[in-house]
Amino acid sequence: MSAISGKVCAVTGAGSGIGRALALELGRRGARGLALADVDETGLAQTAEQLRTGPAQTTLQTLDVSDRGAVEGWAEAVVERFGVVHQVYNNAGIASGHSVLESDYPELERVIGVNLWGVIHGTKAFLPHLIASGDGHVINISSLNGYFAQPKLSAYVTTKFGVRGFTETLRAEMLAGGHRVGVSVVHPGGVKTQIASNARRTAEQLGIEVTAQDRARERLYNEKLLKLSPERAATIIVDGVQRDRPRIRVGNDAVVIDLLVRAAPSLAPRLAVLFDRLTGSRLANR
Repeated sequence: MSAISGKVCAVTGAGSGIGRALALELGRRGARGLALADVDETGLAQTAEQLRTGPAQTTLQTLDVSDRGAVEGWAEAVVERFGVVHQVYNNAGIASGHSVLESDYPELERVIGVNLWGVIHGTKAFLPHLIASGDGHVINISSLNGYFAQPKLSAYVTTKFGVRGFTETLRAEMLAGGHRVGVSVVHPGGVKTQIASNARRTAEQLGIEVTAQDRARERLYNEKLLKLSPERAATIIVDGVQRDRPRIRVGNDAVVIDLLVRAAPSLAPRLAVLFDRLTGSRLANR
């Protein structure tokens, strides 16, 4: 069991969604130090306000996880502030909604920079400190799209498969090296966050045309597909960390799709296409 009480935990993407819920859950379970980072300074301050009455000491850092130097500087600052760090939750992520043919390089580079390089930066920056703690844990957030590839999510799927492979390799290396560092990859399904809306905002920031179908897809995800509360997701994740589970699936959809992909891997692409067509049909009727 990997206890939370008395631990120092670093969380990226803590300004909203799963990241905020993780910070609150860790605080409830007795973490003594919470180092919280997000690119959204306002959202980060709102998370801190919700933690204000709790016992955990909290530090805030406005941070773009795709910036390696900034992440390394943050890790050093966390250790300087608390003297130790035990857990890092590499949670920050963004979505995109284009096919390989449709995707332009700025979009690919931004999604890969945040979702994959951000996880790599956070892991490498904190790993020596986690090893030094004698009781560390790396928690990297992938997705059900870390084992299930869907059309029109090319950049997102690429990064989430990458996070899974990177994290599973790290776990094997920690075991081989005899290091007291747990490693978990998390595969959330449809969690009720702003990820669909943020995907549209990212496209707008990059100068990518947002079509009526894109907006309809955003509404469909927000209203129908993203159902599990972030609070419930955080509870499942932290429970899994405490049990040192190598793979933590979040939500019934993540569990069912994982079982389907394992049982019939050659059928998975057809299921993905069928789901995309059904989604497209619902969009056409909106």
